[in-house]
Amino acid sequence: MKISYNWLKQFINLDWEAERTGALLTDLGLEIEGIETFTSVPGGLEGVVVGHVLECDQHSNADRLKVTKVDLGNGEPVQIVCGAPNVAKGQKVPVATVGTTLYDEDGKPWKINKGKIRGEVSMGMICAEDELGLGKSHDGIMVLDDSVVAGTKVSDLLEIENDIVFEIGLTPNRADAMSHWGVARDLKAGLLQQDISLEMITPSTTNFRIENRTLKMDVEVENTDLAPRYCGVTISGLKVEASPAWLQNRLKAIGVAPINNVVDITNYVLHDMGQPLHAFDAAKITGNEVIVKTLPKGTKFTTLDGIERELHEEDLMICNAETPMCLAGVFGGIDSGVTETTTSIFLESAYFNPVSIRKTAKRHGLNTDASFRFERGIDPNSVEYALKRAAILLMDIAGGEITSEIVDIYPKKIEDHQVVLNFANTAKLIGEEIPRETIKDILNSLEVHVNNVTETGIGMTIPAYRNDVTREADVIEEVLRVYGYNKINVTQKLNASISVTQKNEDYQVQNKVAAQLTALGFHEILGNSLTTPIYVTLSDHLDSSHDVVMLNPLSQDLSVLRQSLQFGGLEALSYNSNRKMQNVKFFEFGKTYHNYPDGRQEKKHLTLTISGNKTENSWATSEAKSGFFYGKGVISAILDRLGIEGYSEKAVKNDLIAEGISLVKNKKTLVEFGVIAKKIGKHFDIEAETLQADFNWDAILTELPTVNFEVKPISKYPTVKRDFALLLDESVTFEGLQQAALQTEKKLLKEVKLFDVYTGKNLPNGKKSYALSFTLQDENKTLTDKQIDKIMNKLQLRFEKDFGASLR
Repeated sequence: MKISYNWLKQFINLDWEAERTGALLTDLGLEIEGIETFTSVPGGLEGVVVGHVLECDQHSNADRLKVTKVDLGNGEPVQIVCGAPNVAKGQKVPVATVGTTLYDEDGKPWKINKGKIRGEVSMGMICAEDELGLGKSHDGIMVLDDSVVAGTKVSDLLEIENDIVFEIGLTPNRADAMSHWGVARDLKAGLLQQDISLEMITPSTTNFRIENRTLKMDVEVENTDLAPRYCGVTISGLKVEASPAWLQNRLKAIGVAPINNVVDITNYVLHDMGQPLHAFDAAKITGNEVIVKTLPKGTKFTTLDGIERELHEEDLMICNAETPMCLAGVFGGIDSGVTETTTSIFLESAYFNPVSIRKTAKRHGLNTDASFRFERGIDPNSVEYALKRAAILLMDIAGGEITSEIVDIYPKKIEDHQVVLNFANTAKLIGEEIPRETIKDILNSLEVHVNNVTETGIGMTIPAYRNDVTREADVIEEVLRVYGYNKINVTQKLNASISVTQKNEDYQVQNKVAAQLTALGFHEILGNSLTTPIYVTLSDHLDSSHDVVMLNPLSQDLSVLRQSLQFGGLEALSYNSNRKMQNVKFFEFGKTYHNYPDGRQEKKHLTLTISGNKTENSWATSEAKSGFFYGKGVISAILDRLGIEGYSEKAVKNDLIAEGISLVKNKKTLVEFGVIAKKIGKHFDIEAETLQADFNWDAILTELPTVNFEVKPISKYPTVKRDFALLLDESVTFEGLQQAALQTEKKLLKEVKLFDVYTGKNLPNGKKSYALSFTLQDENKTLTDKQIDKIMNKLQLRFEKDFGASLR
């Protein structure tokens, strides 16, 4: 939400620098996310001065150009070539001097440079209105008053507004602060705690007067639960045209585009008081009847954006005697709005049920400034006041007159609510005791009516617009944020409780693996659970009928919940690759979502995404690719760290992976790993070889060992290493050899490693050579050569028998 500082000062006469005000607002809970400047004329006309045209002659090489001599007030006239038809000797004109930056209609800057035009030197530019951003006219140059002195800054002659705009990150509960009035109210309370007492300047509505009663509208509210309060008045004799500069500047400063004076005034009051208004062209209200009601499901209605929508039976509508005119509190209709030909309007101000507005806005995918406020709850007691304020502005700016009584349908008043604050509870929750008089002053500054004060607490009445303050704890929070969190002393004593949890709690295992991956150079990513339905079509492994579809998606690209984390990893890889970050190692914990025939399910996964080099090129190391076996090693390290053993390898069946393996235990797939298929990489514009591992985290948790780890002392007896170079069939795997060796010698064989593979020249067809290393150790004594030879002979015989191996 954007707040204009100049606008804010209309309510509270504060002469502080913007940074200081922003700091106070942040302390009050209205967090300032940014401060920017606004100038009603881009660039503020810096470098544009008044020039006096001393000479004006025809250009010798161009019929439409004139060569002028212009006095800029510094005693040295300059030559400027000008193409405007109305330039003449003796004029006072705005001149953009050399080096000045001007802005085109799209806001793009361009600089005035010294140059030659058709052979004549030009030292600046005599400007038209549109070139300075002062209007749209380009019929000729601006001609200033003769009394103006040459050299005067043009910015000193015009009303250029300079403003400071706060970007406030407002929390959803603070509907009361969704306006300049609401922010000023909080600011006043905060200033009081700094011993600065300022009065709120409330706009007067005493000028509201009914001129005549020539245009009456019959208003009926059929559903007062959805529209608890509805006000309206007619205004006739309007002239719809552009708004005055001050009003346009107010709206532009907060990012609202001016449209015309009527619409601009409704927008102004919305951001001024927080009360949405809507103006209907009175001539388009059939039967002079305004009916607030719901319509049958499927009724067609075209909104201002030209889209025909099907109404829900719970959508509240503003209708005339025959047709609907507006989605109440959300969006106007295309046939009832104010146009340039409008002369009379029915001006609406209402309080609509917040839940009803929220559901309607979500159903139709509409998010407007009005719905944003209505769905959070506005002040029901300022509805009539805002209507009068807007009517007065319309009379002043658009020249209209009020031609009906105010219709105010408010059958059941929304009452303020009562809360009792206990002093002991306040001190306990805040952590220290705040003086009781200070608490009372804070409540009064927040427009909370104190009914009574006792030794134990305060009874109070909370205004209806503070719909987020309903309990004692809410009041304590209000007191604390105004008093100041920074004033609360930090305790010197820290209390903590020790929780007893199961060893294999999910979060503990996740933290353990995350720490391990981080140590290996991986970076954690957090992808969006919402994604595009296109990804499911990339794989036969996924089924679009299992998508969990959003009812009111923000966009088509965020319309379903993800069925796989792998696409999020590829998105992140593509984003980094496009920014020259080629060496990527990502991991992500997250859930996938599936809509199966027997119900919806959530599954937890861990996904690794690896691409590029595992090591960078430096004086100490050379580049090394993150190949398949590097990724497999990472996976093995994770499973070893978790104590998961006894899994087997199978060929992967996931078509997202071109080549890879599945690690399976007890008929459950723990991990699928391999090289991403080229068609998948192409979809994400990824050319480099990419590896992904998808851990079924739910299966991982079920396979965690439940026994305690054994801690053993390091043996004092040495290890012995022996090597075999084996000639094998190409079909033999190292895993098979490793398992056979460990089964043959279970006691003394500690480790089997493959340290060399050779294929090709000097080997028979269909053969390969493996060089294996065996580590032997007896933890109770030193091994003898006889024992070692016996073990190696057993291994050799096993390899020859089971694998047809022979020693090289």
